[in-house]
Amino acid sequence: MAKVIMVQGTMSSVGKSLIVAGLCRVFKQDGYKVCPFKSQNMALNSYITEDGLEMGRAQVMQAEAAGIKPDVCMNPILLKPTSDVGSQVIVNGEVLGNMKAKEYFKYKKTLVPEIMKAFNKLNDEYDIIVIEGAGSPAEINLKENDIVNMGMAKLADAPVILVGDIDRGGVFAQLLGTLMLLEEDERARVKGLVINKFRGDKSILDPGIEMLYEKCKVDVVGVLPYMKLNLEDEDSLAERFEKSDKVNKNEAEEDENRIEIAVVRLPHISNFSDFNIFEQSDLISLRYVENAAALGKPDMVILPGSKNTISDMLWLREKGFEASIKKLSEEETVIWGICGGYQMLGCTISDDGGYEESGSIKGMELLPVDTSISKNKTRKQIKGKIGKIGGIFEAISDKEFEGYEIHMGVSRIKDISDKKALSGQNESDVVVQRGNVYGTYVHGIFDSKEIVSTIMRILASKKGIIPDERIDKIKSYKDIKKEDFDKLADTVREYMNIDKIYSMLK
Repeated sequence: MAKVIMVQGTMSSVGKSLIVAGLCRVFKQDGYKVCPFKSQNMALNSYITEDGLEMGRAQVMQAEAAGIKPDVCMNPILLKPTSDVGSQVIVNGEVLGNMKAKEYFKYKKTLVPEIMKAFNKLNDEYDIIVIEGAGSPAEINLKENDIVNMGMAKLADAPVILVGDIDRGGVFAQLLGTLMLLEEDERARVKGLVINKFRGDKSILDPGIEMLYEKCKVDVVGVLPYMKLNLEDEDSLAERFEKSDKVNKNEAEEDENRIEIAVVRLPHISNFSDFNIFEQSDLISLRYVENAAALGKPDMVILPGSKNTISDMLWLREKGFEASIKKLSEEETVIWGICGGYQMLGCTISDDGGYEESGSIKGMELLPVDTSISKNKTRKQIKGKIGKIGGIFEAISDKEFEGYEIHMGVSRIKDISDKKALSGQNESDVVVQRGNVYGTYVHGIFDSKEIVSTIMRILASKKGIIPDERIDKIKSYKDIKKEDFDKLADTVREYMNIDKIYSMLK
């Protein structure tokens, strides 16, 4: 039987996912077989396991921190929002269907046996399970039938660490207010408090920490500093999205000496970890843009994945992005679409069955591709070599890649007369290219050091930037994460009371 501990937060994005990853890394380094667990995750950032099952990307990141392969049991329920009031419900890696929020709220309690089946499997295989909560345990309107915060803590009989985010302000009110809204038996489960994302001299906090203890009688077991790590975020509240819609003149002038990549921040953006690798070098300026006027003239525009391709295509059209992107394409700017973004670059997108959003619309017509949204979801890991492609990125032909596909659309090349201008006509080809426009279904295609460094050299040369040692220092995303996991573990050891954490395990 595994020992367990649970990390809950005062709100979303206080750093629960990273703290769970840090604890997993610490326990692994100390010789324990450890795994993460989150009963229910709501995120558009997902992953496909070796056996073709879908799970939340945060638990994949945590599994990597623990040095183990991701297992769908670590995240038995995944909710992928398709609209403001509904989500695709995925249970044990398989799509159950789409549900409105109210419908799911009534239904979710029936999934407890599936949650416990997954948890018990891990319980038999590991020494320690680090459980992550979701949002806040003090959402009193959601406490009935809770399966992810205190409800899960009770099912697993887990002690709880409660995390607050001082960077947002009001951290003492966050922590104390959350405790006050818990039931007596729930408060008794909270064995320690953590203040996260602190900047400055910790001694300034000491009077507040002492007063907090006087009021709640729970120790602060850690004050973690603000950390900049290149690890996957769980949802669209990710801080990296704050780097968007550049308006600062000095930044604009600075970007003349850098490769500028603009990622369109779609309303239903998914799997945005595809671009994390570009953030490792100051030779690249990576922006997430949700205002067409701020798109400017980047060196490459990326259309990311989407959980609702038709809806996001309409948004692109209404917001002026489509016209701007087509104009940039005519000016030889590189355009690259991944998954849903690839579908939008095509000629048509049809969803006759209403699996995402009913209807049929015209795409941007930059690639000769028609897409039909189908009931059956493609879920697979994939690796190999990029086939022969042309255009500015011809040099990445035959380079090895590794990633995964996750999509409900089937895309087919149209019967066109000018096939010499098109690369990727065979089903085995993972990249379709026409001119300076590229499309692929493969998530993670940029994670290779060889591919991303080649792309950087080409874009730098096109812009007149002399390639320097910063390109030679580029690392694969796998190597970046390994370094960041160790850095995270070092920080957790230094700023959290690990002996106290071990004493909580039960």
